[in-house]
Amino acid sequence: MTLAQLRVLIAVAERGGFTAAAEESGMSQPAVSRAIATLERELGAALFVRHRDGIALTEAGRRALTRAREALRHFDLIRADVAAASGQITGELRLASLPSATGTLVARLLRAFTDRYPQVRVRLFEGVDDDIREWLHRGAAEVGVVTLPAPGLHTAHLSTHDMLAVMPAGHPLAARKAVRLADLAGRPFILTTAGCRPLIMSAAQAAQVPLDIAFEAGGPAAILEMVAAGLGVSIVPALGLPADLGAVVTRPLDPGMTRSLALAVASVHDCAPTARAFLDELAAFTL
Repeated sequence: MTLAQLRVLIAVAERGGFTAAAEESGMSQPAVSRAIATLERELGAALFVRHRDGIALTEAGRRALTRAREALRHFDLIRADVAAASGQITGELRLASLPSATGTLVARLLRAFTDRYPQVRVRLFEGVDDDIREWLHRGAAEVGVVTLPAPGLHTAHLSTHDMLAVMPAGHPLAARKAVRLADLAGRPFILTTAGCRPLIMSAAQAAQVPLDIAFEAGGPAAILEMVAAGLGVSIVPALGLPADLGAVVTRPLDPGMTRSLALAVASVHDCAPTARAFLDELAAFTL
């Protein structure tokens, strides 16, 4: 069993196929197939099930993938930890962010970080809150932007901002200076499936307001488009909203509702030097 085989295993699992894994790794498709076949013979178990629509991990494959990620993560940390012992921060930082936070919060922090540590390569990718938590727990990302609370993760506060009611321009609620949760009851409501969902549902439950959930959507951009189309009203974070909302208006909530974001790592004691340096940069940075 070699590190190259483990890297191929991860690439095939994450890319969902041998051809895509070959493109990512710079190998030929037959070479990727041979690497997996050799690994399966060495382990004495099939790692993938081949079917007409593609491939899927077997139970043995899922277990092997978890261990492969752990092994490669620790292997990759050897050089970075040795360099950090002499005061050098090198290697790669895999950073996951919420789309609403990337341009408004993360970009400025990244600029300061890369100015300080120009030898660090940064891979930034975006997803919803559940995706980011999963990436952190399985090691696909070393640092992530998550919504608080975040049990099981080490966090450093990043930002707290208001949640706003959104409605079509011309809607009866648009004439008000502020909107109560009770004002949203009985109206078609578009509920996010992202990290703000528990916050909204908990607030509605505490206020004993039954929301009429007519639609669900993944993020603020999709929600704003649906609101503009007259499909309903919603609640979204103020962070990252476009300056021109077009046919949509926002109103503050009464009482106010806020969302808090944090930078998170799976473990502050066992994270990469680049991740620790990024958290340290946040502590010294004024957003």
